[in-house]
Amino acid sequence: MNLAEATRGIAVSTSLDIEKIRADFPILDLKIDGKPLVYLDNAASSQMPQPVIDRLVRYQTTQHANINRAVHYLSETATMEYQKARCKLQQFINAREDREVIFTSGTTDAINLVMQGYGRKFIQADDEIILTTLEHHSNIVPWQMLAQEKGAKIRVVPINDAGELDIEAYKKLFNERTKFASLIHVSNALGTINPIKEMIAYAHQQGVPVLVDGAQAAPHIPIDVQDLGCDFYAFSAHKLCGPTGIGILYGKAQHLESMQPFKGGGDMIASVTFEKTTYAAIPHKFEAGTPPIAAAIGFGAAIDYLSAIGIDQIAAYENELLAYATEQFNCVPGVNIIGTATHKAAVLSFTIDGIHPHDIGTILNHDGVAVRTGHHCAQPVMQRYNVPATSRASFAFYNKKTEIDTLITGIKTVQKVFL
Repeated sequence: MNLAEATRGIAVSTSLDIEKIRADFPILDLKIDGKPLVYLDNAASSQMPQPVIDRLVRYQTTQHANINRAVHYLSETATMEYQKARCKLQQFINAREDREVIFTSGTTDAINLVMQGYGRKFIQADDEIILTTLEHHSNIVPWQMLAQEKGAKIRVVPINDAGELDIEAYKKLFNERTKFASLIHVSNALGTINPIKEMIAYAHQQGVPVLVDGAQAAPHIPIDVQDLGCDFYAFSAHKLCGPTGIGILYGKAQHLESMQPFKGGGDMIASVTFEKTTYAAIPHKFEAGTPPIAAAIGFGAAIDYLSAIGIDQIAAYENELLAYATEQFNCVPGVNIIGTATHKAAVLSFTIDGIHPHDIGTILNHDGVAVRTGHHCAQPVMQRYNVPATSRASFAFYNKKTEIDTLITGIKTVQKVFL
């Protein structure tokens, strides 16, 4: 689905008070070389609003202690707040139980947890794992490592020129050796929104479990893991107005219970002797050692903030920004949008004829415009389009159409400098 479809059937007003929202983000007041910051690198990391910053400060100044380790006031308070954050994430994705939410250090860590805990236990020689051309490196490299170790094989779903998956080709990849599929929900490089629910349903018809990389989806469209039917779902806080170093892995309880732990240490055990260790129940089984307590609580505060605005509202507004930006880009000769899928999130990857993306980013920075340049940890996508890199503008609900105008003016300046 695209962002508009994600909000279909919901009474949505796109009249967000953008100036009021922007006032919550102190970093947006920065000046770069004397120019107002135009932050369009939200697919890499979104910015953090003041309520989340305040919550982190309040925890550090009035609630900080280690959790699950003591009966004193601070430890009990920190433990309670940490578990509250888990429940907020459960509600945000509509997981059946809070024990199905594992705190990780981010999406990459979550994918590696599944690779180690599920993949190393259940994937054998000559088994096959399905990925797509659109995957971020974080959802490629771990499975390659597993395949090399086990003698398994990676099968890849191709994309068309618009950056859309070939769903018929996807279905043809399944056979009796297919044991797992790990699929991106929204492409970080192109913004393509994949028909993930349909893909999950087909995999399940073949008896194949599915992990979804939702790092780029969770900030932009409502996520309901029970409706999707996925076996695992992963995303990070820092793309959702939260802290870095924290994310979640959602997993169906029966899978998590069958998996071996990824890390060993304190708090993930029921009992330890030198002869044998028994593991704690989920989710603690996968949260060894002192967790990122402050970050988890900050993540919960970010979920509160976004939920108060409404993910459906955010989706609708960002769809307006994407439509406006696409129209403006198409009016500039020599600018090429890479990835023109019908269903997209608020991402525009582009090239400019005769100009390297790094030069584009450098000149735009002088105008205060922050975009991402490079291969975006998606080199197979770049190879598919026969480009070494792209520039990428990615929008969030605190961006304005006037900032897109500034981007367009900057692109024209780039062309004047180099052409």
